Amino acid sequence: MIDVEVAGLGKSYKVPVREAGLRAAVNSLVRREHRQVHAVSGLSFSIGRGEMVGFLGPNGAGKTTTLKVLSGLLHPSAGRAQVLGYEPYRREREFLAQITLVMGNRNQLQWDLPVVDSFEMNRAIFGIARPDFERMRDELVDLLEIGHLVTKPVRNLSLGERMKAEIAGSLLHRPQLLFLDEPTIGLDVTMQKRIRTFLAAYNERYGATVMLTSHYMADVTALCRRVIVIHHGRLLYDGPLSELAERFETAKTIGVTLADAGRDLSGYVEVMAVDGVRVTLRVSRADASAVASRLLADLQPTDLAIEDPPIDDVIERVFATPDEPGSARRDSGQDA
Repeated sequence: MIDVEVAGLGKSYKVPVREAGLRAAVNSLVRREHRQVHAVSGLSFSIGRGEMVGFLGPNGAGKTTTLKVLSGLLHPSAGRAQVLGYEPYRREREFLAQITLVMGNRNQLQWDLPVVDSFEMNRAIFGIARPDFERMRDELVDLLEIGHLVTKPVRNLSLGERMKAEIAGSLLHRPQLLFLDEPTIGLDVTMQKRIRTFLAAYNERYGATVMLTSHYMADVTALCRRVIVIHHGRLLYDGPLSELAERFETAKTIGVTLADAGRDLSGYVEVMAVDGVRVTLRVSRADASAVASRLLADLQPTDLAIEDPPIDDVIERVFATPDEPGSARRDSGQDA
């Protein structure tokens, strides 16, 4: 079953432009010039029921714009989007009751009210029956460990505490589809891990579909087997996270633990880092096996491991790919 289907989606904005200076400011009062900004261009993909998909791209790639279109906050300029069988921009009540949008840099709770009162407001907005509301509220409070926070005004919470309360408030109506835009932004490592654990548990318990954007790759690697990567509003890659490095990265790293420190390995391949007896080398994928065999034969290391580069480095390389629509996309049967 398909929860999200996007075909040729486009979103453009008309923005005013003018040069600096008093004369340009005066002229703009009489004749204002504009230009078209294409935030999303010809985007196509689909997401099945229960999938957790990472939605990646650099700042300005069009991720938030896409999520706003899919959640009904923006009307698309071109193409088609269907979410849970609905056209999002129509914002039908039945559609809104099945989705949630969590934005890490936006506050949805009432600033001056205790958290529990904001939860009550959400109950009234979504028309949740009292028994169902109390059961879900207590379950979320327990999973997120915020029982000691719900009586505090939102303004008195730390960022991490507020984000956990925001997530709980957004899930009280038990949505089938979660759009999460930087849900762990600004949180410490411990808090990020707790949020990830909770989201995985919610997905498993309710079979919810999750579309996640995050600049913290630990969020994506922990939760998502599949990633969709966009750049300049266009699709670059749609496929398994495990194959992303194979698609875009031409090198591997070899970690070697030597019996003695100080050995010169520059004659083998590029030396990336040296930490005592541990040396990290960079080698092309084609030569990795041969280089590893030479190292084993010549140096007899105590440990050797061939790995893909860190996922952060792979993503950086993906974003450096020339902007040619579809040129770096996996053959997934979808058109960019």
